[in-house]
Amino acid sequence: MKLKSTLYTLLVAALVLSGCDRPPASETGSDNEATSTSSLEGTINVEGSSTVEPISLKAKELFNKEHPKVNIGVSGQGTGNGFKALAKKEADFADASRPIKKKEFDSCKEAGVEFIEVPVAYDGLSIVVNKENDFVTELTIDQLKKIFREDFAAKTWKEVNDAWPDEKLQIYAPGINSGTHDYFVEVIGKKDGKGLRSGDEYCTLSEDDKSLVTGVQGSKNSIGFFGFSYYEANKDSLKIIPIVNPKTEKPVAPSMATIESGEYAPFSRPLFIYVNPEQYSRLEVKKFVDFYVDNAKEIVTAASYVPLPDSVYSAVKTHLEKGLVGTHYLTEDGEKREGGIVELYKEENLIK
Repeated sequence: MKLKSTLYTLLVAALVLSGCDRPPASETGSDNEATSTSSLEGTINVEGSSTVEPISLKAKELFNKEHPKVNIGVSGQGTGNGFKALAKKEADFADASRPIKKKEFDSCKEAGVEFIEVPVAYDGLSIVVNKENDFVTELTIDQLKKIFREDFAAKTWKEVNDAWPDEKLQIYAPGINSGTHDYFVEVIGKKDGKGLRSGDEYCTLSEDDKSLVTGVQGSKNSIGFFGFSYYEANKDSLKIIPIVNPKTEKPVAPSMATIESGEYAPFSRPLFIYVNPEQYSRLEVKKFVDFYVDNAKEIVTAASYVPLPDSVYSAVKTHLEKGLVGTHYLTEDGEKREGGIVELYKEENLIK
């Protein structure tokens, strides 16, 4: 009997000890920091800019290596559509290739949706032509106006430069819901109140940057523009065109170095994500956004974009920790605030 009793005691002890080694219960989005993050679960929806899409996809790829059970959907249907999804609470955060506009800010406010404005990278809007084009070696802003603006709307290359061939232009440009479209219009038309030419037999518009790349690749007399990473991914089949800097009057091609220095002007710009703080309170969203920011330099560089200064990423972390909502890019009167990201991204500039 004594032997049976001893064996029984040892068996119970073994069961108790083995219970201590059991894996923790799966996380489902509740803020339970004690459980293992490797079992983190949930669904995250990201809508918006096709320019920022490669960055968010790279963030997803790296995050899922640590948290494979989190389902992250990333859609690049344009910055404008991203802000619409944010206002309708259809997106946990929106990708944006420009700051939020007043009408989008007002839509969020009317819907009772707040957001934390998070800059993530620099980009250089890149102008490209077909690889076989042997006559365009640089372009000025005035020449870009002739090609892309609604009031000039050149039909042939000869209309842009008399020394160039009398061949029909084939233009591939981002659609009206694209932040890249908006940014380009600001450079070539805002001062004169002019917009980009509409889609016609000379101009194809699309929010899908991949289709723009394909279009330029397929036509000898084509020209288009999109984010720098799309050029980098297809540089063997595209020709990038240096743009004459209006201040220095020197042609500069976009590169990681010239975008970061601002030498590639006026087409260097910051990129953003706009995070709904209500959704950020969900553990899976918080983990993903924090991972995105904490590893921004690695993620951004891997996606062929340019990282922001350390001081900006530090300010972003403070904004997220404090839940600082609003935009830095509008004044109290709703006017667009001008300036560089280091200058503007400060708590005192926030408009809620």
